[in-house]
Amino acid sequence: MKRSVIRLENVWKVYKMGDTHVNALQGLHLDIKEGEFLAIMGPSGSGKSTAVNMIGCLDVPTKGRIMLDQHDISRLDESELAQIRGRKIGFIFQQFNLIPTLTALENVTLPMIFQGTGEGERISRAKKLLGLVELGERIYHKPTELSGGQQQRVAIARSLANDPEVILADEPTGNLDSKTGSIVIDFLKRLHKADGKTIIMVTHDAALSRVAERVEFLKDGKIVKSLNNK
Repeated sequence: MKRSVIRLENVWKVYKMGDTHVNALQGLHLDIKEGEFLAIMGPSGSGKSTAVNMIGCLDVPTKGRIMLDQHDISRLDESELAQIRGRKIGFIFQQFNLIPTLTALENVTLPMIFQGTGEGERISRAKKLLGLVELGERIYHKPTELSGGQQQRVAIARSLANDPEVILADEPTGNLDSKTGSIVIDFLKRLHKADGKTIIMVTHDAALSRVAERVEFLKDGKIVKSLNNK
């Protein structure tokens, strides 16, 4: 039986807005297995973004536990969370989140700096990753000199910088045309099949979710339906 990589146990996230309490997550249970391709779907306001923050160790819950490799990350401080994120999880965002003043190569090397990787190894690995996403000829270009699809491929290369076990993709094709979006999804499928990465993709696109092995539907901060695509 495959081990759990990330497990959310009765996770609540409550935001205080003046005298009002907003329950973004309400007792969320989610068990993500090693090597799985999981899609999380839900309408706007369903709690998807908050769930991403919890799964990606970007925030801690108000109540409940988040287990990452059997460690309860809900008890860690920000510096400890940052170290775990850097080692275990690679992020791909809808907005790309590239630093505009840095080249593609520099954007990809950045996560490795925070993990203490030596300069020679950083540059060698970043070049290899940019070659993997077919941008070997554009490594010295800045984001404004790249198309949206190329920027998202730089973001994919960056997400792989520290060879994370988990790739967390938040609406990865949201700002791309359908043809370019298909290329990005093909990369995610390749990372899953060929490299055995655990892929967690958050999307509102039903067609996109069909590439996943399992789909969890979120509404009002809770899982309301599960679908197995295997």
